[in-house]
Amino acid sequence: MRPAGFAVTEGTLLGGRVRYAQPARGFRSGIEPVLLAAFVPARDGDRVLEAGSGAGAGLLCLAARVPGVIGVGVEREPTLAALAAANAAANGYHRLTFHVADLLANGLEGPFDHAMANPPYHRAGGTVSSDAARETAKRAAPGGLGAWAKALARQLRPRGSVSMILSAPGVPEALEALTQAGIGSLTLLPLWPRAGTAARLVLLRGIRGGRAAFTLHPGLILHRPDGRFTEATEAALWGAAAVG
Repeated sequence: MRPAGFAVTEGTLLGGRVRYAQPARGFRSGIEPVLLAAFVPARDGDRVLEAGSGAGAGLLCLAARVPGVIGVGVEREPTLAALAAANAAANGYHRLTFHVADLLANGLEGPFDHAMANPPYHRAGGTVSSDAARETAKRAAPGGLGAWAKALARQLRPRGSVSMILSAPGVPEALEALTQAGIGSLTLLPLWPRAGTAARLVLLRGIRGGRAAFTLHPGLILHRPDGRFTEATEAALWGAAAVG
């Protein structure tokens, strides 16, 4: 059941495959959680943790691609957690559950096969959003990625994976944070806005206890010169195709 007195807009994800309601104002989902879900190497029956799950877009998309996945979302805002649970029920995804908690302060009953997150990545000193929820969701505290990396790593089974979507300037901090948290075999996949332009966002994945060399993936070009999504991006955003 949706939280009372909470204005939402109705929409869909993955080309209409997933029904999705989200807050009418404040922080709203873009393509980030959809691409993040496409990057998680989950298989049927795997347990997946999402930190900062919001209204559930990431786990909803993952469940559409991997129907047998068992997803657990952690969200600090009670209204968002309730909305995520309502979205899961509306789509018949009964293996998805959402909890009101701060993963950085409280653990869950693990271990999980995979963890995923779209952590805050706007740096201090930028323009502050007038919406408190959006500001909290996007503004990174100094050293914040280190805390996220440790919190996610301790929830994983050995050889479990952690996947993040980040701003490009946050990559050095994230690589160091994940390495210090015992996450190795790191793979970086740039998201190029258009061919020949600098990446603004990246997908980053690692393995708990992994020892393989760092891998720089060729990446994904998001848009054609005319502004339309590329065929590969359409396959991920609308066709539930995996990325990377």
